[in-house]
Amino acid sequence: MIWPASNPSAAPPAIFCDLFDGRSAAIRRVSARVDDTALILTMPEGETLSWPLASLRTVPDQADDALLVLTTTTRALARIMIEDKGLIKSIRARAGRLDAKPPVRGRGRVFGWAAAAVASVFAIVFVLVPVMADQLARVLPPAGEEALGTATLEQIQNALGEDFLPLDFCTSQDGDAAMDLMLARIGGKDLGLPYPITVSVLDHPMVNAFALPGGQVVFFRGMLDTADSPDQIAAVLAHEIGHVVARDPTRIALRSAGSLGVLGLLFGDFAGGAVVLFLVEQMIQADYSREAEAAADAYGIALLQEANVDPGALGDLFQALLDEFGDATGIAAHFMSHPALGDRIETARSAGEGIVRTRPVLGDGDWAALKAICD
Repeated sequence: MIWPASNPSAAPPAIFCDLFDGRSAAIRRVSARVDDTALILTMPEGETLSWPLASLRTVPDQADDALLVLTTTTRALARIMIEDKGLIKSIRARAGRLDAKPPVRGRGRVFGWAAAAVASVFAIVFVLVPVMADQLARVLPPAGEEALGTATLEQIQNALGEDFLPLDFCTSQDGDAAMDLMLARIGGKDLGLPYPITVSVLDHPMVNAFALPGGQVVFFRGMLDTADSPDQIAAVLAHEIGHVVARDPTRIALRSAGSLGVLGLLFGDFAGGAVVLFLVEQMIQADYSREAEAAADAYGIALLQEANVDPGALGDLFQALLDEFGDATGIAAHFMSHPALGDRIETARSAGEGIVRTRPVLGDGDWAALKAICD
């Protein structure tokens, strides 16, 4: 039955429709009529529901144009499915906000839960993960540290390589012997560690050096090319040994892996390339705390002083790199994080005062062999 369009306010007869009450999966057959203020729904058991016309909203993306599906702002999950053309026409004539967007309820609660979730993630990443990483670093067996360092170094080789080939190690008989001699000269072979200090050189122009878990110290070719003397390389090596002794690389690797695991679970790519690249970046440009950097400086300086090697060489290298690259790139960026690079230059140079050098850390021939290790 189609109601007269000339009198849309006339009281229509009851029409049967399907109601989903939003509380159960059952479909209820109800009678519906509309007056000037509300859509009146009468349940089979006689209960009456009144949906104010101002609260009625159409449900978007309806597949059947002949069917009108309505909800109400007072019960957002409820649905009434109307097929009768006359009732549809009458409702459209009386309800002026059918196509308006329904109001968002509980917005404050949603924002509150969202803020709590974000705060929880920050607490996990910046508080819980570092604490757990520090604890785990203390109990991780030496074999586990060595395996972690080896795996990380392989990832670095793969990430920095080209044409799907890993980055090569620089090695030569004379160059390897010179690096081994330098390590022995500054006392790096008798430190009482559960694993030996191993030093390697990667064939890459980056001006940098870093430490990895398990006693590994890695130089890039660019560092050897930039250094003016073997004492400068020895000073960098002593600093990185300080990080190894304090197990700083193990802590930062565990922190990075834990943080990336949490973020990966939230945003995807848990084991993808982005995770690997970020971990590589974290290990190469390791941003240790102020206390860790100061402790590594102090340990390296003491190691050099004990070997009668001028710690001021490290300050000279910092200054040269700072002059050439500025304070935001290369090794300067790596070493400037904590504390200020200028203060570290002054500390290194002051520590070298009064050092009596009995012999250079490497002779001219050994230094030339080390410089040419990548040739």
